Amino acid sequence: MLTAFAQAFKTPDLRKKLLFTLGIMVLFRLGAHVPVPGVDYKVVNACIKDAGGGQGLFSLVNLFSGGALLQLTIFALGIMPYITASIILQLLTVVIPRLEALKKEGQAGTAKITQYTRYLTVALAILQGTGLVATARGGSLFSSCAQRYDIISSKSIFTTVTMVITMTAGTVMIMWLGELITDRGIGNGMSILMFVSIAAGFPGALWSIKSSGKIMGGWFEFFVVILIGLVMVALVVFVEQAQRRIPVQYAKRMIGRRSYGGTSTYIPLKVNQAGVIPVIFASSLLYIPALVVQFSGSAEPWAQWISVNLTKGDHPAYLAAYFLLIVFFAFFYVAISFNPEEVADNMKKYGGFIPGIRAGRPTAEYLSYVLNRITWPGSLYLGLIALVPTVAIALFNGSTNFPFGGTSILIIVGVGLETVKQIESQLQQRNYEGFLR
Repeated sequence: MLTAFAQAFKTPDLRKKLLFTLGIMVLFRLGAHVPVPGVDYKVVNACIKDAGGGQGLFSLVNLFSGGALLQLTIFALGIMPYITASIILQLLTVVIPRLEALKKEGQAGTAKITQYTRYLTVALAILQGTGLVATARGGSLFSSCAQRYDIISSKSIFTTVTMVITMTAGTVMIMWLGELITDRGIGNGMSILMFVSIAAGFPGALWSIKSSGKIMGGWFEFFVVILIGLVMVALVVFVEQAQRRIPVQYAKRMIGRRSYGGTSTYIPLKVNQAGVIPVIFASSLLYIPALVVQFSGSAEPWAQWISVNLTKGDHPAYLAAYFLLIVFFAFFYVAISFNPEEVADNMKKYGGFIPGIRAGRPTAEYLSYVLNRITWPGSLYLGLIALVPTVAIALFNGSTNFPFGGTSILIIVGVGLETVKQIESQLQQRNYEGFLR
């Protein structure tokens, strides 16, 4: 990886792309520290210190915003509205025939779906921004802070509208920055901004572990966490790169005087076909009952049961529900993102077949069988990785926020691997010597 970056900096055009990407990343992090008009920044900082790193129900969104959510900055919503809009459009593509037809149209259809994603992102940003302002004004953003009602000084409608518009504009700017990295940088703009948001919290989390440690001045706990993080990175890289390669043979065809086909290839089915999406789905779904109880203020038995069992991350009921939801959503997302019938039809159309399997329906059944078999270890792996923070916090007496959480480590490793592949492919295009030497 370091070799690829060193070679990229030696190539003039790639060096410009890397420096441009780094500049956008710096601008993105600067925006995460500019407060929204109408927010008392001193009160926000005091409440964050009182919270002691605990982020409660807003931990997922705060993770994707790089800590900007709790600070109520112009980038408070982060990239989460775009991620939500992308997932919604991807799910609707399977349900709505018009979107499915656009997906099959190639580049023009993809551009149209991207435009729909932008519109939905703006709508979700307005909705989430309004909810965030209402939560901060009602004192629910920092429930344990004595000054929580003084975060927003003015209660006027004008101030509320200004704050919502500012946050929505910040989300639109994040979208624009991500597209700039995709077009003029090294690619994967949104993923890189997500990577920056999550990685920004690592130094502070590691230093808090060192500060709260008791053995050797905290250095023992610090290096133990670093060691655990390296082991987790190695495990995630191993599983993310693992795939089941299904061989495909194409029959030779004569069209006019030319011969086509006769080649061998394979279909790569990843063990973790769903990526980090099931973890995001499960986390978001588990927040809903706690949010309902928090905003309703009900004291009914069902509300008390939710408050006891589904709000504490170390409760057995919460852990079991979290693990089962991750496994369920892993199978659900794989089922909607990979269509064995469509793959089998395309193979049959171009004269492809799996050795030993008849073309058509038997091929689709075989692909579905293999996909279900490899999704089991992938879903269990996701569930175990996601539970690592809870186990780590229990080991460290719950006083620190473990930095190498399941969602964060999956995203960071996945984006890192994809970025390295992008750089290596661009290097290969520029250094390709051809057939003649």
